[in-house]
Parts: sequence; structure tokens; C-alpha cells
Amino acid sequence: MFQEAAAASHVVDELLRRNRSLAVDLGARLRAMEPRGVVLCGRGSSDHAGLYARYLIETGTGLMTSAAAPSIASIYAGKPQLRNTVCITISQSGQSPDLLAAVGAARQGGAFVIALVNVETSPLADLADVVLPLHAGPENSVAATKTFIASLAAVAQLTACWVRDDALTDALDALPARLETASRLDWSAARDTLTRASNLYVVGRGPGLGVASEAALKLKETAGLHAEAFSAAEVRHGPMALVKRGFPVLVLPQDDESRDDTLALAAEFAARGAQVMLAGETAAPGGISLPTVKAHPAIQPILMIQSFYRLAAEVAVARGYDPDRPPYLNKVTETV
Repeated sequence: MFQEAAAASHVVDELLRRNRSLAVDLGARLRAMEPRGVVLCGRGSSDHAGLYARYLIETGTGLMTSAAAPSIASIYAGKPQLRNTVCITISQSGQSPDLLAAVGAARQGGAFVIALVNVETSPLADLADVVLPLHAGPENSVAATKTFIASLAAVAQLTACWVRDDALTDALDALPARLETASRLDWSAARDTLTRASNLYVVGRGPGLGVASEAALKLKETAGLHAEAFSAAEVRHGPMALVKRGFPVLVLPQDDESRDDTLALAAEFAARGAQVMLAGETAAPGGISLPTVKAHPAIQPILMIQSFYRLAAEVAVARGYDPDRPPYLNKVTETV
């Protein structure tokens, strides 16, 4: 897990170079198409990459963007009406039956299907109108790392080309080098807190919410730690009541319009006596500050999850788990 996460900078460098002309052409095609909406489809880590995509695409294009529920097609035989809609599906293996059913139904319903997939010969790639390969190579760790980061990079590249965002394009050019730096950042100050924890909140907002969801999932599956992800807004609607003295909270803010509110929430947690672990900022007294790499706000979540993966592997080992062989999990989860 640690080695594959550390390889993400090389994967992203290859992805951005090899997909550049494809993404530019696809962006022009999407502008000419003028779709009425975007549907995102994925499971697990790929679903979290879709959440990241939702914020980038909806804020960049103004189009209504929403996650699909694969079981509507795979179990309930629903027939979505998606004429002039874009369906973006994200998968490492491209094999899960429910994902294939959902994408097949979307295409039959008139959607234009884009697949971000690591296995270019997969059934999912065959269903798509356009394939954006992730170029991550074989991933031997059960817990996805480099493929998740590659998915985020592919989403950012597609969005930048679609909306012709020069600032984001420039930030992507610098992403591989910044990922290399982020992979070496030391987040071990949070290791003892997470090793002792029974429960944990991971908090983000906007494009950082998908990364918060991914961090919570990795702690569950590799370290046996009950971790839940929340929006900095949503956690105030009830879940905040569970936060008492010593409750651990990992906060992942990025430097956009959500920053001030997320930092204010971190201060509220600290005032309740929570053990706050705060990425990229000076923590409140008694809190833990985790170093980050400065970048474009849409890129910062990618860099934070890169730094987090090193911590997650350390926490798993400290809790007596093998992060490469999580119990009860398989590399390809074939849900229906």
C-alpha cells in the first residue's frame, strides 16, 4: 500500500501527458454538446472520486451534477431517461456487475458515457463512448491508492479542458512534482491518536469532501478504525453531539471559499475538548498540525490524500493490521 501510494506522482505524470490531447478534444466535444446534466457512477473509492468530480464540474460548468444509484438499474431494472446527459463512470477494474448494469442503462437512456478506468480492456471500457485511461498499471494492494489519486487527476484534467480553466491546467502541470513532495510529508504526529482511537470524524467541504470520505474508508478497511466522513456543514446537523473531550477529528480544509467556515468548525471542535488534527494550518492549543503542500485549491485535496496514505499505512501496522491484506476484502468487489 505504501509503495503504490508513493508511485502516484509517476502515474499522474504519465496520465497527464498521455491523456492531454484526448482530454482537450473531449472538452471541446462536451462544450459543443451542451449537455443538460452530468451523472456520476462509481463504488467505494471511485464513488469518492466522483464526489470530487461533482464539485469541480458543477462549480465549473453550472450543470446539475449528481451521483447515480447503480441498483436502480442492476436490481430494480429502472430505465433512466438521460438524453443529452453525460455519464461519467469511474472504476479501477471496470468489472463490477452493478456498475456495468448502470452504465449500460444510462447509455440505452441516451447518455454520452465517459469511462475513467484503469483496465482499458475491461467490460466497462467496451460500454463507453470515450475512455480516459488512468495509466496506473497493476495495483496489488487491495486498498486503492494510486488509482484513486489518478482518478482525481483525470477528473481535474477533464474539467480544466472542458471549462478552459488555464489556472487549473497550470496547477496540473505542477502536480506530479508536488505529489512527490506530499508523499514525503510526515503526518506521524497523528499516528498515536489514531492508533488509540475507537471512533473518528474526518471533515472536509467542497472538493475536499470526497477526499475526507476516502480517508475515512481507508482507516476502516486497513486499520479497523470506525471513521466517518462529514461535510463541515453537515456535521453540525446532529453528529456534532457525539464530539466530546478527547474525540478525534481529522480536518482537511483547502484554500477556497469554504476555508474560513471549516477552520471555524475546527475551533468549535477544539473548544469542546476534541483532539483536532488539522491539515495545513496551525492547530488550536493541544491540537495537532499536519504539514501540506500549497497549491491551487482544487489540487490541494489530491495532495492531502497523498500525505494521508503514508499515515494510514503506519496506523494500520500500529493497530496490528496488515494494510495489504485487509480482512474480508477483495481487490475486485463484484456487487449486483
